[in-house]
Amino acid sequence: MEATLFTFPSSKPPLSSPSQTLSLKSHVRNPPSLPYSHFPSALRRRRTTIRSAISRTKKEETVETVKHHLQDCHLLAGIKYKGLTVKQLQDIRKSLPESTNLLVAKNSLVYKAIEGTQWEVLKPCMKGMNAWLFVHTEEIPAALKPYRDFQKESKLEDNDFTGAVFEGKFFPPEEFKALETLPTRVEIYSKLLGSLKGPASAVVSTVQAPARNLMMVLKAYVQKLEEESGGQ
Repeated sequence: MEATLFTFPSSKPPLSSPSQTLSLKSHVRNPPSLPYSHFPSALRRRRTTIRSAISRTKKEETVETVKHHLQDCHLLAGIKYKGLTVKQLQDIRKSLPESTNLLVAKNSLVYKAIEGTQWEVLKPCMKGMNAWLFVHTEEIPAALKPYRDFQKESKLEDNDFTGAVFEGKFFPPEEFKALETLPTRVEIYSKLLGSLKGPASAVVSTVQAPARNLMMVLKAYVQKLEEESGGQ
């Protein structure tokens, strides 16, 4: 008697091939990224709002930083920043005296900080990319010299000063020589003591005044001498 073998269809699904199984696991580990447009509109708006808030906060912080540097500031100058590397900026900062700060900030944010102040006349510098030099000392030539030396040594002729404000007046690049040759406090004292007639005790209070006041006094005294010699 011969036995007949019957086969019945299995209720289990057919096994996947190894390649198919591996592909499925790969998709689980690395799900395909969806285009930004596939996210719900509410989620997209939320992400946009968060990014805008972060950007706004950073801008406000930059404006406040500029205002902070303007406190007791004697001179604010712009430097053409385009093309400078991070290392060059670091080297420039290291060369500056403690009384001078270098800040890289957008023109619009700097102008927002100086608008309505004596520094607003710096507006002609608000072009291109600028780094901003804040000088917190009356010794202006000594504060400008480190960058000028760095510019010459590194052959950065294109990265010149774009302008500066000193005592409420705007100085374009072609007039920087006047700032870089301002007399130092010691030179002003020497000229005063050498020019004024009378005992030195009479000018003690003047010598103790800020350098800018001494320059005004010296100018007035020279003008007086010129008038006296002209009337003789």
